[in-house]
Amino acid sequence: MPNCEMCGQETELVNAEIEGIEMTVCQNCARFGQVKDIPKEKIATLKKTNQKPMRSEPHLEVTESIIPDYPKKIREAREQLGLKQEDFAKKINEKESLLHKMETGSFKPSLSLARKLEKLLGIKLIQQIEEEKFTTAKTSSEGLTIGDLIKK
Repeated sequence: MPNCEMCGQETELVNAEIEGIEMTVCQNCARFGQVKDIPKEKIATLKKTNQKPMRSEPHLEVTESIIPDYPKKIREAREQLGLKQEDFAKKINEKESLLHKMETGSFKPSLSLARKLEKLLGIKLIQQIEEEKFTTAKTSSEGLTIGDLIKK
């Protein structure tokens, strides 16, 4: 059996283009590029199947994001508590400069930091967005597909 041009492993090989260079590599190394062709003996093992076309099934995906007017909400809530930026920064264990950037809108807090701010300030900074996503339902088939061959 021939050796892989990348790792030297002695195994079945495929032709792949990796970083602009066409090489004969093993299946594992082929993932670093794009498979160009499969040796003829491998193609002979692939079976043709009568597959139904793939269907798209919608489902709702919930994601969390920071509300657009977070700088104003953070500043107003902090001022209502009567705290200066310096004092509040110490209370939340963050740098004063970071708090200033959040209040001016030049820094968007992470979800974990936003949760901490929500808890301490008693405000709502995180919103949940429901998006309708479509996933493709795979149909069962007999034998290998080219995709199965590439994954191995």
